[in-house]
Amino acid sequence: MTATSEKIMQPREWHNLPAQKVAQHLDANLETGLTSDEVVKRQERFGTNELKGKRGTSPVLRFLLQFNQPLLYILLIAGAIKALIGQWVNAGVIWGVTLINAIIGFIQESKAESAIAALASSVQTNATILRNGQKVQVPSMELVPGDLVLLTSGDKVPADLRLIKSRNLQVNESALTGESVATEKNTQPLNADTALAERLNMAYAGSFVTFGTGSGIVVAIGEATETGRISQLIEQGTSLKTPLTRKFDKFSRTLLYIILGIAALTFAVGLAYGNTWAEMFEAAVAFAVSAIPEGLPAVVTVTLAIGVSRMARRNAIVRKLPAVETLGGATVICSDKTGTLTENQMTVQAIYVGGEQYTATGTGYAPEGEILLDEQPIDWQNLPALAECLKAGLLCNDSYLEQKEGQWQVFGDPTEGALIAVADKVGLNRNNLEAQMPRLDVIPFESEFQYMATLHEDGSRENSSRVKTIYVKGSVEAILKRCQQMLNAEGNLTPVNAETIHQEVDVMANLGLRVLAFANKSVSHTQDSLDHADIEKDLVFLGLQGMIDPPRSEAIKAVEACQNAGIQVKMITGDHAVTARAIAQSMGFNKNGEVLAFTGNELAQMDQSELATAIEDGAVFARVAPEQKLRIVEALQAKGEVVAMTGDGVNDAPALKQADIGIAMGGAGTEVAKEASDMILTDDNFASIEAAVEEGRTVYRNLLKAIAFILPVNGGESMTILISVLFARELPILSLQVLWLNMVNSIAMTVPLAFEPKSERVMEQSPRSPREPLLSKSLVKRILTVSLFNWILIFGVFEWIRQTTGNIDLARTMAIQALVAGRIFYLLSISQLGMALVNTIRGVRQTFSDASAMGIGIATTIVLQIIFSQWNLMNSLFSTAPLNLNQWLICFLIGLPMIGVSIIVNRFDPLN
Repeated sequence: MTATSEKIMQPREWHNLPAQKVAQHLDANLETGLTSDEVVKRQERFGTNELKGKRGTSPVLRFLLQFNQPLLYILLIAGAIKALIGQWVNAGVIWGVTLINAIIGFIQESKAESAIAALASSVQTNATILRNGQKVQVPSMELVPGDLVLLTSGDKVPADLRLIKSRNLQVNESALTGESVATEKNTQPLNADTALAERLNMAYAGSFVTFGTGSGIVVAIGEATETGRISQLIEQGTSLKTPLTRKFDKFSRTLLYIILGIAALTFAVGLAYGNTWAEMFEAAVAFAVSAIPEGLPAVVTVTLAIGVSRMARRNAIVRKLPAVETLGGATVICSDKTGTLTENQMTVQAIYVGGEQYTATGTGYAPEGEILLDEQPIDWQNLPALAECLKAGLLCNDSYLEQKEGQWQVFGDPTEGALIAVADKVGLNRNNLEAQMPRLDVIPFESEFQYMATLHEDGSRENSSRVKTIYVKGSVEAILKRCQQMLNAEGNLTPVNAETIHQEVDVMANLGLRVLAFANKSVSHTQDSLDHADIEKDLVFLGLQGMIDPPRSEAIKAVEACQNAGIQVKMITGDHAVTARAIAQSMGFNKNGEVLAFTGNELAQMDQSELATAIEDGAVFARVAPEQKLRIVEALQAKGEVVAMTGDGVNDAPALKQADIGIAMGGAGTEVAKEASDMILTDDNFASIEAAVEEGRTVYRNLLKAIAFILPVNGGESMTILISVLFARELPILSLQVLWLNMVNSIAMTVPLAFEPKSERVMEQSPRSPREPLLSKSLVKRILTVSLFNWILIFGVFEWIRQTTGNIDLARTMAIQALVAGRIFYLLSISQLGMALVNTIRGVRQTFSDASAMGIGIATTIVLQIIFSQWNLMNSLFSTAPLNLNQWLICFLIGLPMIGVSIIVNRFDPLN
């Protein structure tokens, strides 16, 4: 390693050094760039300028890993047992269920590990550089530290650069910093602790030049860039299981141990009673098959898939099935601000002219709304000072608005789009105005001067020697110090009242508004060009316009709904803290009467205890770096929270991957953010998150209903077989009949539960505790109670019919049909269709929304059970017997007591 390489490899706060010092550290020539020989040496030392993701899992291994779930272990074991005893059809059915489940999981997650590849493509481009004193274009991957890169509008920044020249240079860094407005760059050294979003003398890999020109020295390439650091954070991020998969794993493992334990006990006790080894093996197999809920994984998959479909209709595309339920269990939603909570359209809301305060209604770039004074509409033509201020915003402007597919879009700077829109609201037509006052010259905005100026010929003047007008817009400080006079409300000149103007600026700033000042100046009709000296003094102050990216009205309602549902909503943004706090305040983020906001710098200075408290209490986190977003998510998870995180930029990807559910923006989101996420919003709207939470909670409730419906049958069957074996009695139900009930009958009756509509109270309940087991105490009581009834029903009917008729096949058939009749009544008791029927009987007006699936399921079940007992082929296959009308009626009446049982269990475990 050479001394030069060692020096270059030292970590540097490049933004803190003057450009000449940076060049010295990197042994770079600011006039001619690097030589070809030096480039070769540095490429050998530092490698290529690209991101290398970790090697992905092979498709075959990813598919095999889909079987690595305890629930599927149960099915695989059940299939193996059936195969061992020669029942290959049954084994094939069970294995088919596991295969379908694995295929669905593989398809849903096949792209889950491609975030690094998307990240790499986001920074690949061509770069214009100086080498050997010549301007050349090379692929970005060939850049090395010390290269001199030339930037112009439209370029993608190919590596991390310390800027050495800047001419009106503006760079869009939203994917990296979260700041929605392009950053105006300069070359001045900055403090060492300057936040990433405020490093105005740096340009980072993957960002875009939107305006102006500049040049910079490459200070970092590949993994050493800020984007490269993010790729490492993505790789290091823990691949968390969702709460649903964790609970199902624990439930399945516990169930597996119980089943195997009792089966072994049955085998041992039977042998002790003197039964043969073969008889006890068959009994143990029968018990295991009866206890295993073969249909449950299929029902769970179907329920989640239906949730995916419902969410898609509400603008939320789910990439991973368990994410459907996870969002329903979210206790904290960390949301980006721009475009998610807000319109992503700058809007003028306040105007100060001639001592009067005006308000502008409407949002976005559409010419809808009006300007009010004391809440009354105004006639701008009778307000010359206001007219001049609006004209200044229209003419001193390089952007334009255009309507595409019914939506108004800005082409250019969003703040300039807001100025055009507010003038449109009073009928000021830009085309007509520019025809009357054509532009002659312009001074583009430069961060050094903080203003833009345009020179116009005033065609509205009727005298032959037309006066020309300069319009200026910019920061309040830059404009006000050049003004000696201002217009009053009537349009007359008066001395500038700087103190009053600054007070108005403070009022607007505290509301989170971005404030621009406007001025004009009349000059000689012979002047055809414009220079900085022309506006150094004697400007006439016209007024202020304050604008903001306003919150979405539907997002405000959605935030309130989430808070009413016990879900904390936190804003994480790259915007300024004052603006973010003002937006949060207006949206009702209040906690204990105030909105606590923290900046990234403040978080960086906290110890672990202070950070945990700030993250728990804070509602707004502004100017945060990617690793701080990740720390916020990790700190919340450490407190047991289930975290949903939204994001659209490269900088959001590590936190999106770490969160329990990462939500990317489908419109404004980068491919990196989408690949790191579990869910994508097609409309980039927070209201869609709230809708998805509703669907997620409904999915979880429907899953509990499915479990509460399936497991009691397994409980009743296994109790029946176990007691029969222990008392050496005939089995009331055969293993093949058990398989019919557990697979065909259970799926036909349980799938309709997946279509259950959401409860009206779904968003009025607090989030369930992440620590709550899948089977709560009340649900266990329900399952045991209904299992006991099912055992009594099966055993009682079987013994009664066997003893009275001596026909064992008929006894088993009637026991099964009575069980199914009871199941139908139980199904109605936990479904909203059953509630609707009860309310209708009571005389309460009730709608039967989404009841068709339940009706179809019950009708299908009845048809299948008729075939099961009445078709001779099924009689020979399943050892059943046909029933007459009286026997059908007996089965129906025996199932009726389930209504009473359902009333009892619904009191201590309401599922609706």
